[in-house]
Amino acid sequence: MRRRKRKTSSAQLHGRTNGLDRLLVGRSARVPPTAADRLLRSLSMSANYSRLWVGVAAALVVAGGRAPRRGAVRGLLAVSVASAVANGIAKPLFPRRRPPDESVPFVRRLVSPPVSSSFPSGHAASAAAFATGVALESPTAGVVVAPIALAVGYSRVHIGVHWPSDVVAGAALGSAIALATRRWWAARPDDPATLGPTTRIEPVRDGNGLLLVGNPFSGSGAADDALQQLRKRLPAARVLELDPEADLDAQLDDLLGREHIVALGVLGGDGTVSSVAAAAVHHRLPLAVFAGGTLNHFARDAGVEDMARTLRALDRGEVVRIDTARVQFDRSEPQTFINTASLGGYPDFVRLRERWEKRIGKWPAAGIAMVRLLFRAQPLHTTIDGARTAIWMLFVGNGRYHPSHQIPMSRPEIHRGTLDIRYLRADLAFSRTRLIWATLTGTLESSATYVHRQADRLDVGVAHAPVSLATDGEVDHRGKDFTFTSRPAALTLFRPPDENS
Repeated sequence: MRRRKRKTSSAQLHGRTNGLDRLLVGRSARVPPTAADRLLRSLSMSANYSRLWVGVAAALVVAGGRAPRRGAVRGLLAVSVASAVANGIAKPLFPRRRPPDESVPFVRRLVSPPVSSSFPSGHAASAAAFATGVALESPTAGVVVAPIALAVGYSRVHIGVHWPSDVVAGAALGSAIALATRRWWAARPDDPATLGPTTRIEPVRDGNGLLLVGNPFSGSGAADDALQQLRKRLPAARVLELDPEADLDAQLDDLLGREHIVALGVLGGDGTVSSVAAAAVHHRLPLAVFAGGTLNHFARDAGVEDMARTLRALDRGEVVRIDTARVQFDRSEPQTFINTASLGGYPDFVRLRERWEKRIGKWPAAGIAMVRLLFRAQPLHTTIDGARTAIWMLFVGNGRYHPSHQIPMSRPEIHRGTLDIRYLRADLAFSRTRLIWATLTGTLESSATYVHRQADRLDVGVAHAPVSLATDGEVDHRGKDFTFTSRPAALTLFRPPDENS
């Protein structure tokens, strides 16, 4: 009896849906002819094979900022999956006749209408997938793309090749697939990390008492123009242009010993910022950071990527205290780092990822880099906090990184005295294959080969020959015994308070 009732309910729902579809198609067909008919037909045809979305993505990459570019990549990725599922799986499973030719006026019809199953609409699935994918990364760009996606969806009804329910189902499928991409590619927030409270020190107006280190070669040479702007904006500053052949630490020590310097400034990429930040910590001087590199991870995370904000903080004497970290290896002098340190294959992973991320986005680049690296990596035999284990790579972050269950993409905190520790185990059966599968499917957090924890100290010993240590992207040290420690509130950074704080 229950089975019969279910069949009856299903038949009733099917009948009501068909009735509503015919009613809506009939109302659309009675709309008088306008210039919009040709426009909607052209728009619908431009979406064939996702050509429209490739073009919109190209426009976002060229004209948009960082977030729209990420949205374009995520959108196209979602389109490829949504199109495959809608056309390759759903249509064969749910065959349905398309509306008859006479259901819409002749002027709207296609010369060669499609003959595949009507349910669901592949065009609507792709449109919704792209719009949702873009909106996940850039809500502003999503608002621009959404009307185009809605128009494409409606155009399929307007030209008589789909029932309205086909479009609704296709749109729901596409949006769901785009949302699901967050499982293995976390949406990166553009908000900076949370820092400590803003305090005030003596302002550094016009650069009086400021030693500014500038790397004119950072960011493919684009920093040179920024350095000239800073010379005009900070006329009283002592400017030291970075010489690749010179010892920066020795130069800084000499100048700080001879001249009256009350603050340090730096224009350059993460490597240059890290070197000057280490000097600022050592000499207990506040630091002004001007982003001048290609990726500017630290400046972006600390909320000082905009030069005007740092200049405003200098004028007002507004600073925050943030964490740094340091690593001591083989009883050498401790090395300060502000972003990350790594052993094993991670330096190679970073190089591969950065080579591709500006073209295809950070997560796709990270996934490709991880797979390529694991195919050719050799296990590193170590002792981690007293426990012997073989690893593929080790990542140590200054502060807490996000997400916890995937490849680290962003840093929401740099002020709680925390090291973010992650490593990939190589001492489990089929660990290489398991890691590749977990990376591609977004199941890294449930893989026994992935270890993630937070602490304020980490001791690592390497069993055999010394290995390379990378700090803040620079690979210039080798050692066997490493001690990583967090240094809470060690760096004083010029930064104005957030506008909404």
